[in-house]
Amino acid sequence: MAIPDGLDRIELTGLRGFGHHGVFDHERRDGQEFGVDVVLGLDLTAAGTTDDLAETVHYGELADSIHGVLVGPPVDLIETLALRMVDLCLTDARVQWASVTVHKPNAPITPTFTDVAVTIERSRR
Repeated sequence: MAIPDGLDRIELTGLRGFGHHGVFDHERRDGQEFGVDVVLGLDLTAAGTTDDLAETVHYGELADSIHGVLVGPPVDLIETLALRMVDLCLTDARVQWASVTVHKPNAPITPTFTDVAVTIERSRR
């Protein structure tokens, strides 16, 4: 799914945090680094015209909220993390579309790999 036509975008990429998510006991016990990328689709005309922070999503506050989920209570699946984060993004009524990708670069799999990631996208439309 791509960002719907007519919407502007705010992107927050490479957010990092240490969490204890996973289905295995050692993941819960030892924890690991996770990454998150967020893309919001919304109309930024008012913010661009007025130069007023109140007319847009404060990406610093968004980063803090997403990070809180990332380092918060453990869950088994990164799908759960991504869904919680995309739902959080949509609590701001100005956001019409959101995409969240959760990266688990140290997933417990045997073959050599670069990253495991899950992306969840949701829209109000």
